[in-house]
Amino acid sequence: MTTELTMLYASAVLALFQFVPYTLGYLQHWGFAIAAGNRADTPPLPAWAERSIRAHRNMTENLVHFAAIVLIAKSIGVSNEVTAVGASLFFYARLIYAIVYTAGIPWLRTLVFAAGVAGELMVASQILTAGA
Repeated sequence: MTTELTMLYASAVLALFQFVPYTLGYLQHWGFAIAAGNRADTPPLPAWAERSIRAHRNMTENLVHFAAIVLIAKSIGVSNEVTAVGASLFFYARLIYAIVYTAGIPWLRTLVFAAGVAGELMVASQILTAGA
């Protein structure tokens, strides 16, 4: 498996498990009965749990285009050092992003988000130059 596909797989697994922190927040602050219920009129969650939810949502939004870019690159046979580094940058940036966002560190969160986008653009640039 190429580095790009490995990083796509790792990113998908990260997205799959990003629900764990805020689910623990549900259980800790609401209890099992409310967390397992329909969640109507729930008490507010702590700020870290709300940020964790937003980080997860952001990951699922960004995973869509990252997956498309990586799969297009794979389908046209584009795999090189730039695509490998770009895909790795995306994954590690998204991992750090989840931690930093949940911890509530705003400026670092923005920089790490930008690093993930840069990783995507690195892969995408190689697709564009492959046709040239």
